Amino acid sequence: MIMKAKISVNRSFVIGEADKNIFGGFVEHLGRCVYNGLYEPDHPEADQDGFRKDVIELVRELDMPVTRYPGGNFVSGYDWKDGIGPRENRPVRADFTWKAVEPNTVGLDEFIRWCRKIDSDILYAVNISTNTPKAAGELVEYANIPGGTYWSELRKKNGSAEPHNIRLWCLGNEVDGDWQVGHMTAGEYGRIAHETAKIMKLADDSIKLCACGSSVFSLSTFGSWDIEVMRHLFFDVEYLSIHMYFSNREQDLPKFLAVPEQVDQRISAAVAACDAVAAEKKSTRKIMIALDEWNIWYRGKISCAPEDIWQHGKAQNEEIYDMSDVLVAGGALLSMLDHADRLKIACLAQTVNVISPIMTIPGGGCWKQTIFYPFRETSRYGRGTVLRSVIDSPTYRMEGFCTGNINYLRSTVVWRQEENELTVFAINRADEIMEFTACMEKFECREVVAAEEIYHESMNAVNSPENEAVHPEDIPANRFSLSGDTLTAELKPLSWNMFRIRVK
Repeated sequence: MIMKAKISVNRSFVIGEADKNIFGGFVEHLGRCVYNGLYEPDHPEADQDGFRKDVIELVRELDMPVTRYPGGNFVSGYDWKDGIGPRENRPVRADFTWKAVEPNTVGLDEFIRWCRKIDSDILYAVNISTNTPKAAGELVEYANIPGGTYWSELRKKNGSAEPHNIRLWCLGNEVDGDWQVGHMTAGEYGRIAHETAKIMKLADDSIKLCACGSSVFSLSTFGSWDIEVMRHLFFDVEYLSIHMYFSNREQDLPKFLAVPEQVDQRISAAVAACDAVAAEKKSTRKIMIALDEWNIWYRGKISCAPEDIWQHGKAQNEEIYDMSDVLVAGGALLSMLDHADRLKIACLAQTVNVISPIMTIPGGGCWKQTIFYPFRETSRYGRGTVLRSVIDSPTYRMEGFCTGNINYLRSTVVWRQEENELTVFAINRADEIMEFTACMEKFECREVVAAEEIYHESMNAVNSPENEAVHPEDIPANRFSLSGDTLTAELKPLSWNMFRIRVK
């Protein structure tokens, strides 16, 4: 018997508008992300600024409207002033976090140029752990004040006549974790972050700030950290930042495929903490959520090889993704869409080489990992009004972080009004064929303009420079039909699927 599952949506019932910034990226000065990644001045594809044009082309294909920078754990020991001015005068520093050398060849001004090449804004993380509020204020002055002050005039002298106009800023990174240089308690962080936010907004009151939320579920401070921090910063910030990394170390595929439900719970927990503080303060103000680090990460070697310590541009945290990761990353993106009312920023960590959808060969080519494709397709066709869905699906039982019954079907529908299209995303998490039905009430559906699937018979299938084994393919017309407001399709086992439907 074929498994049957259904999603129902109605034009009148919406979650919210999907913010373009949930399709963001992340560049940290770590491993081969910057050096021997996006920046390789001796490469045949390097442009006049030293950035690889082939990498730029692939990042543009992902269409990442915002990029978090320069870390990550790196930022907690970083002084932004080391990365400006004539390169020959910039200091070479030890990066104690990753046991590497930071030559400061790429700094803020260079990275701004790279972001303009890929049409991305910056979400800039300031060092709140080992630097001062004054340094953060001076950074905003350098980046955003048009001129007439010491730091803004220095920016002009350094070649940027116009302000960088960075609108989004993070107040530190994972400060709740004892692995972080400059780790603090929630009270310590709340106090220093409040003073940092104050001076930054005095420099430019149009900027928006992200506070550090709980970074890891396993920490004893999880949840309570968010509430205490928000009590300090509720009126200072616009976002609470959370991080999530997923793994399949136990080699338990059904548990791994339930990651999207973990994302649901994690976002809901952050929202609950923010709203609890809003109630305490008798305020209707809503703090939004920024999932500004997320990805699958469990295979990549965290530390450098012993011979590569205290160097730069060496391989570190390089994960090779397989077909199972397509289902998990694709499902996580659907979870983000399903929280479009409160999740407004999300950054895939990272963009190049380091736990990344794009890999490069020094001096050679670059290639797309398996997770490149669900991200690209969701980024392209998942922007619009996310509809509130009701799913009727067989389930399996899961214990742990997301205890409960897990639907074999994960599905989300987005109404792209300007294009007169509905995008129906559907992931079959069962190892058998699924008869999938999507009922779209109060829409006059015309035709299916595109139907794609990502499928491979092996969950271990990976891409490489020589062989792109996992990629989207058209679903044959004999496997789907549209009748009135109802789409019916046959979904392959353990597959990612997308249907674009033209409506009147």
